[in-house]
Amino acid sequence: MNIQFKKGVLELCVLALLNKKDRYGYELVQKISEQIAISEGSVYPLLRRLAKEEYFTTYLQESKEGPSRKYYSLTQKGRDYLNQLQDEWVQFSAGVNEVIKESEQDE
Repeated sequence: MNIQFKKGVLELCVLALLNKKDRYGYELVQKISEQIAISEGSVYPLLRRLAKEEYFTTYLQESKEGPSRKYYSLTQKGRDYLNQLQDEWVQFSAGVNEVIKESEQDE
């Protein structure tokens, strides 16, 4: 898949997953990787930036499988931003789908 496509939707995917429940970084990578091929290295800088922009808060929780894990929890500001991104995605993807549909009819 085109790397620019991935970069554009990764933020939306992270926020959407955090809207359901708090998650730790590697868990986010795993969930997104089930649908889109991504690397861990692309997610952690995004998590730092989104935390700095106050779209979520972080907390440490002990793990039975090793060191404590840093969990990410969506804030109201993050939910509002997610809603904005989802609206933009629906409009954008509908427009792209329409262009593709029109191009197929021209053949």
